[in-house]
Amino acid sequence: MRLLLVWLINAVALFALPYVFSSIHVSSFVAALVAALILGLINTLIRPLLVLLTLPVTVLTLGLFIFVINGLLFWAVGSWVEGFRVAGFWAGVFGAIVYSVISWALSGLLLRKHD
Repeated sequence: MRLLLVWLINAVALFALPYVFSSIHVSSFVAALVAALILGLINTLIRPLLVLLTLPVTVLTLGLFIFVINGLLFWAVGSWVEGFRVAGFWAGVFGAIVYSVISWALSGLLLRKHD
């Protein structure tokens, strides 16, 4: 149940991005759901491998290269998913940052840990 709620929170965060950036377009909530699913899968499967392969560059840039990786993956998902479009690399970088902040804030508000 928690996984579905996180998926919905990420889709809502994606659906809110066009209100912040005009260079990101989400045509429908279904497109946001699909894009959130693909982003989650890519961030789980491909991103750790890319971080490991680019570790020397990441260390040289004091971790700032992670923003490049996130932006490229966000931009790539925008070109793969029908109904979700990211205009360019910088839109992908800033969109990934704002997407992370919105989903973090919504998760903090809606998901409480019961210890």
